[in-house]
Amino acid sequence: MCADQSHNQEPVFDRRLLLGGAKRDAVLELWEIERYGFDSYGEPDYVSIYGMPPSEWYGRGIRLLGRTAVECTRDRLAAAISEDVASVAGTAPGRAGTYVLDPFVGSGNTLYWLLRCLTGSRGMGFELDPVIFQLTRRNLAILALPITLVNQDYRTGLANLPILPSELLVAFIAPPWGDALTPGSGLDLRRTSPPVAEVVDKLVQQFPKHQLLCAIQTYATVNASSLTELASRFDWSARKTYDLNEAGENHGVLLGARGWIPPNPSASGLTP
Repeated sequence: MCADQSHNQEPVFDRRLLLGGAKRDAVLELWEIERYGFDSYGEPDYVSIYGMPPSEWYGRGIRLLGRTAVECTRDRLAAAISEDVASVAGTAPGRAGTYVLDPFVGSGNTLYWLLRCLTGSRGMGFELDPVIFQLTRRNLAILALPITLVNQDYRTGLANLPILPSELLVAFIAPPWGDALTPGSGLDLRRTSPPVAEVVDKLVQQFPKHQLLCAIQTYATVNASSLTELASRFDWSARKTYDLNEAGENHGVLLGARGWIPPNPSASGLTP
């Protein structure tokens, strides 16, 4: 009876607890990772990363903070986004190679999948938070993944990006959402930290002569004005929502190209 009462008093492992509560800066145990997946999505293996379920990656020594477990792009979503990015990137005319950038790399899982799907590409991730940077660098070293991470702000990183003039620049843009995602109104891309449009503007300013393809992580419900303002910065854009969670809780992507207009992409479900 006492055990049941104690269990009933346990907190719900949800976005609120892990992103803004007591578990935000805690290195999670395996049971907490699985509990978050179960409590929030009914799926203990929800936080699958680097192609492995939690029990496997945790058993190999991989560790995540509470906030990273919430903010990371899990395997199913990262793979789906990466496949669509690769489909559109393959239509860029005259490119001689692809450089992949994640300015807010977090766990590095999206960068892992992008490099995997964009055959022959190279790339880099920036992470300003020193704790997340050290933990992710350690995780990638354990798995011997050839992914380059730099502990610096995205603005500083862009100024020193070792990209060649002939390379297509693919940027995955998913700054911390924080309170940009609210119940009812959805995701406001102007309220991420930093605002997504600010990041796109900096990319365009820094690489005006490069062909650019941005993959911006979105949500099932997005503030329409913020989406329109962002899409206006591209020569071509298309959006897709991935049916991986319950209705209304799915993530998606906005693909935006500058410097060329892709023909009808073969990626199914992309809508201008």
